Amino acid sequence: MAFDLSLVGKLGAPSVYSYTWKDVVLYALGVGAKRDELDYLYEGSGPKVLPSFAVVPKFPPLLDLLSRSGGSLANVVYGGERVVIHAPIASNGRMTTTAGIRSLYDMKRLAQMIIDSRSVDAAGVLVAESTSMILFRGEGGFGGPPPPKQAPLFEKPRDGAPTFSIEEATAPEQALVYRLSGDFNPLHVDPDFARAVGFERGPILHGLCTFGFMVRHVAKALCHGDATRVRSFEAQFRRPVWPGDTLVTEGWNVGSDGVALQVKAKERDEVVIAGAWAKIA
Repeated sequence: MAFDLSLVGKLGAPSVYSYTWKDVVLYALGVGAKRDELDYLYEGSGPKVLPSFAVVPKFPPLLDLLSRSGGSLANVVYGGERVVIHAPIASNGRMTTTAGIRSLYDMKRLAQMIIDSRSVDAAGVLVAESTSMILFRGEGGFGGPPPPKQAPLFEKPRDGAPTFSIEEATAPEQALVYRLSGDFNPLHVDPDFARAVGFERGPILHGLCTFGFMVRHVAKALCHGDATRVRSFEAQFRRPVWPGDTLVTEGWNVGSDGVALQVKAKERDEVVIAGAWAKIA
């Protein structure tokens, strides 16, 4: 399929997302929150909002851009995500998100689309900005430029044990819960669809679900469970994760406010998230 290059550099229509504490709690459950994280699961405690919830309001405008891009939605997977939190996310309210395609790169077998999003609250206060790296499998070779090489903000040291390591199993039903926050790609739920697009083992876990696990783990290890202190974070998704896999998040303190990160699937001793980092208040 031919990409519509005229969309590059243009913003899509603003998208309004209204939500309640139930949506916040459902998201927390979707990224693995447990009963010892009650502040994120109980309305009597707010509830607090995980900063990675910032990806939820942008699902509709992101899907709109992907649908109009000319690429095949059957071939879409997430390649990476970066989020910057500018203001606390309320436990209920309304956010308006505007998204646009920044660039489209040719990676030979893959096409990489960079989409920037910006979410403001009902008062117009900037809450979050994010960048999504979307991959179209099998749709490279269209003659576009290659992506520029960029080093992560905080790099994992070549030597030395991690500052922390947290291990947590995902549930076999993890993707079934996470998708209820708005990412309805059948790749994460339909075995026949997953096999048809090359995933013989069946539906894979959403990359942004693993992303949410990573952010929770940083909060547990370095912020005494207060995830609101995690102000910006990024991850590159290297390998698929299947529901039921055990995730191992490892972090290395870098400077006074940074941590370099990677996530492994324990059963395969395989790095599934690399080039990751978080910045902590």
